Amino acid sequence: MPDTADHIIALMPAPAPLVMPTQDFGASVQKRRIARGGSILWRLAVFVPAMIGTALLMWGLHGVLMQAGMTILEWVLLSLIGMTFIWVTLAVSTVGVGLAGRMRPQHVDPSAHDPLNVALLIPIYNEVPWDVFGNATAMMDDLVNRDSVHNYTLFVLSDSSDDATAVQEWKAFEALRATAPKGIDIYYRRRSENTDKKVGNLVDWITGWGADYDAMLVLDADSLMTGRAIDRLANELAADVDAGLIQSFPQLVGAETVFARIQQFSNTAYGWLLAEGLARWSQHEGNYWGHNAIIRTRAFAATAGLPHVKGLRGDDQLILSHDFVEASLLRRAGWRVRFLPRVTGSFEETPGTLIDYVLRDRRWCRGNLQHLRLLGTRGLHPISRFHMFQGAVAYLMSPAWFVLLVFWALLGRDADTNVIRYFNETNPLFPNWPPEMSHIDSTVFLVIMYAMLLTPKIAGAGIIAANGKAVRVFGGRVTFLSAFVTEVALSILYAPILMVQQTRAVGRAMMGGSAKWTAQARTADAYPLRTLIRFHWMETVIGLMLVAGLAAGLISLWLLPIVFSLVMSVPLSALSAVHLGPAPAGLRMHSPNSLREPAILTRAKRARAVLRTAADKERVPAE
Repeated sequence: MPDTADHIIALMPAPAPLVMPTQDFGASVQKRRIARGGSILWRLAVFVPAMIGTALLMWGLHGVLMQAGMTILEWVLLSLIGMTFIWVTLAVSTVGVGLAGRMRPQHVDPSAHDPLNVALLIPIYNEVPWDVFGNATAMMDDLVNRDSVHNYTLFVLSDSSDDATAVQEWKAFEALRATAPKGIDIYYRRRSENTDKKVGNLVDWITGWGADYDAMLVLDADSLMTGRAIDRLANELAADVDAGLIQSFPQLVGAETVFARIQQFSNTAYGWLLAEGLARWSQHEGNYWGHNAIIRTRAFAATAGLPHVKGLRGDDQLILSHDFVEASLLRRAGWRVRFLPRVTGSFEETPGTLIDYVLRDRRWCRGNLQHLRLLGTRGLHPISRFHMFQGAVAYLMSPAWFVLLVFWALLGRDADTNVIRYFNETNPLFPNWPPEMSHIDSTVFLVIMYAMLLTPKIAGAGIIAANGKAVRVFGGRVTFLSAFVTEVALSILYAPILMVQQTRAVGRAMMGGSAKWTAQARTADAYPLRTLIRFHWMETVIGLMLVAGLAAGLISLWLLPIVFSLVMSVPLSALSAVHLGPAPAGLRMHSPNSLREPAILTRAKRARAVLRTAADKERVPAE
């Protein structure tokens, strides 16, 4: 592997530099003229019902609270209810738009277009080499069998800091290159300095070799795409000259543990409805999730160069969750950002345990909250600003829910034992909840809230259960309904734990400090008991405090399911890592991708095994 001043370059084509200027967030931008498209009616159908529903709920609760006079804390309570409920109603109305949009005919692959020179980019950082290159092998084999008009080139862009991993990457690359099908060139590059992490990795490729490629299809280390899916995205980009980015909807595969199977079943059974609705109302102002998307290279280079920003402590920070910002900058310059949820054959894996999911979520939390400081960027489309704001609010809702649940727990007891009523006798700030209505109104509110939260799941499950062909791919009606009930029950159990963990993540992010860049855990290994206790001590302590409150009659009994989840956070976390192979069929939460493994995943697993065997044979024991 020849060494240079800036890179360790194993094998790359001739340089083809492309300028990528850093964008000024405070400057105006000359936009391209693009054809208008879509209808504002889809957006009205999402936002108007959500606002009306939230306004009606707040009006009704305000009438109840006003019976005894409004206190400051009652206004806070009412505001919290509105802040949380609006996002629930937005999800419900998005499902409604998704249902309406699904009835419209599917867009057909465009047939007339010019060929593109497409680079398939796989940025990696201390990943398991045979998994990455095994996936690449399967994708290359599938792609070469298509009669495509486009030209494809694969680049594995390594930022691995571990030298032993880098050696294995090189050997895996050599094995892939030796067996690669003709017609697709394969290259590998490892940077010696991980400047700006993944953002810098992609910028390095664009400024070094990007000029030779019309488009780049960005993949993650665990991404898998069929040749048909890749070609479909390339066809769409070629046909739409105003498109700067087209995002696919990755389905989750490879889930073997309880927690991973929850996410996979949810993604397959309900996710399509939300995705369809999002595509309808976002239209040309879609979002970018950082992988399994095709991007027009020159458009991205000209408009999406990210500056560093000032942190809360005045320190220089890299923009995290960069994908949202890059999509916003592309749209700011006049390029369409589209979402195609009906592109089949786009896959990714998911964290296998609760702890692995939380660790990944902490990184996303820091990045999404950082976006609040970028909302004032000049020239952004209002929908782009909404995407960034919604991403941040998704995490801020956890502390809001936590506070709201505490309020409702305290309000839900009778007048003799109500903690809020006790404090109200000595402090006029506390709510004056009417004694005869405290239990019934809190219960009604909770029923409404839970019903709204479950509506997307119930709608998706109902459509599948009523469709004979659809329910068969889930293993039949009994298997599907068993999986549905199991997934809903487990999701309810894990929700309070995630609420506390996200609240902690928000607190860490608000306190500032730098985020460590660590490789994502791809294997679902169970954690030892000591780690589980250390990770979930806060949930356990909160749960035990609530148990004491229940025993003393100070808080509402409806909080019992949440108390149970928090007290049992350690065993529930251990349960998340349990493999479902030996479980009864009805409890495995089967979905089409677990009942019938996608062919490309099967080929990828075979390729991974071959590469791993070769690596084991060549491995030399450390001295």
